[in-house]
Amino acid sequence: MTVLRHGLFAAASLLFSAAHSVAADEPCKSQEFGGARYIVCSVEAKNPKLKLFWQKPDGTPFRWFGTLASSLKNAEGSLVFAMNAGMYGTDYAPMGLYIEAGKELRPADLKKMSGPQSKIPNFYKQPNGIFYFGASGTGILTTERFLKERPQADFATQSGPMLVVADKMNPIFIEGSSDRTRRSGVGVCEGGVMRFAISEDDVNFFDFAKLFQTHLDCPDALFLDGGQGAGFFNPALKRADWSWHGGYGPMIGFVE
Repeated sequence: MTVLRHGLFAAASLLFSAAHSVAADEPCKSQEFGGARYIVCSVEAKNPKLKLFWQKPDGTPFRWFGTLASSLKNAEGSLVFAMNAGMYGTDYAPMGLYIEAGKELRPADLKKMSGPQSKIPNFYKQPNGIFYFGASGTGILTTERFLKERPQADFATQSGPMLVVADKMNPIFIEGSSDRTRRSGVGVCEGGVMRFAISEDDVNFFDFAKLFQTHLDCPDALFLDGGQGAGFFNPALKRADWSWHGGYGPMIGFVE
């Protein structure tokens, strides 16, 4: 089974019908690179409209983009776009470090696994890393470097593997690999601009990393999730992905 890519459920349709008109500077655009289709959303550094979300006030996970959008509508504004913010467990909790509104809600996972890359879960492929952002700045660092330097972060999420580090592609990726699926990730580019990308077609790690390295000009990029865990929400593009995992864990959301 795969994530539903097009069309909306009735609840999502109601949300879309009530959405504000699309602004000329809509942050999400459809793009093509290397024969594959992507959606790329760009956000300037230190933009306070970008946040991480995981749990409702009662402590249960949001799980669905529509639930998050409905929750924000009256209190904070409209959800312009949202994407999965890293891998999660069966309880929809983040697998690794998770900081929301300056509070560390989950610790970093420092576990290392050995063996063939094909047998190692994506989160533990090395190096993995941490994407962080907030009023003090934006960045993507390897997990070890982040824990050593401890940059100030209002929001942070750990995932893996790193796609690009200091403008160099992760050497574990194989050009032409048959391991192809939908993938999502984030890059920090010139001036701290954050670019979130999700593939519309199945792509391998090598091609996905190339998207950030050469097409989006991001010297640092981090894989967020793939397959059934990769999801996207954007009323302007009539998208509200559905996960057969029973929902999503942490989410990145742009609210205005």
